Amino acid sequence: MDISENIKYYRKQAGYTQADLAKLLKIKPTAVSAWESGRNKPLMDKVTVMAGLFGVNISQLVGDTFEVNDISPVYNKLDTSRKKNVYRYAVRQLDEQNNVIVFPKHNKSEVSVYGAVSAGTGEYLLDNTPELVPYEGVVPEHDYAVIVNGVSMRPLFEDKQIIFVKKTFEARSGQVVIAYYDNQAYVKKYVNDEKGARFVSLNKSYDDMPIDETHEAEIIGVVVL
Repeated sequence: MDISENIKYYRKQAGYTQADLAKLLKIKPTAVSAWESGRNKPLMDKVTVMAGLFGVNISQLVGDTFEVNDISPVYNKLDTSRKKNVYRYAVRQLDEQNNVIVFPKHNKSEVSVYGAVSAGTGEYLLDNTPELVPYEGVVPEHDYAVIVNGVSMRPLFEDKQIIFVKKTFEARSGQVVIAYYDNQAYVKKYVNDEKGARFVSLNKSYDDMPIDETHEAEIIGVVVL
């Protein structure tokens, strides 16, 4: 999907109306309508904010057809280490463009997995004893890793996928979190809006999990996306 379809899809997933999103972005609702119809495209600074609100990464939001006209507003907000990562990536892209052959590194390793979290019915609890599990791919900066059990977070996560987590006890609405809910561990999207605070599944076959006085709930991490 392109960015216009993605904005509409993820906005609805997050439970925002066009007016809600416009208010958060400090723009007119007609601008959101224009983005979703494909008549116009948002600037990169707005894309960055929306990705945070929706709890997705920027590449998921922009899709395959977005043309980045000005990356500097985003680049300038990065810390020094992340600017270096952008620079290295840009150099690799230039090498590929100039037909320089770069041999890929096979990044096979093992990661310490601290049990499983449910993306379904809450059958698993986090385990304090890590298990070394083979992993192929880039391992991001993280505090711990867990395995997803279930399909309620499709299409973002698949069953038995390893995900990486930063420890925290609070999160912004729209972020994907690891949370204890009635003494069971889940991976869910945290939403807090006019309908109240709740944990939400991306797979709409699953009901929302309200955060209120009738349930014990605690956020223990934010998923690295």
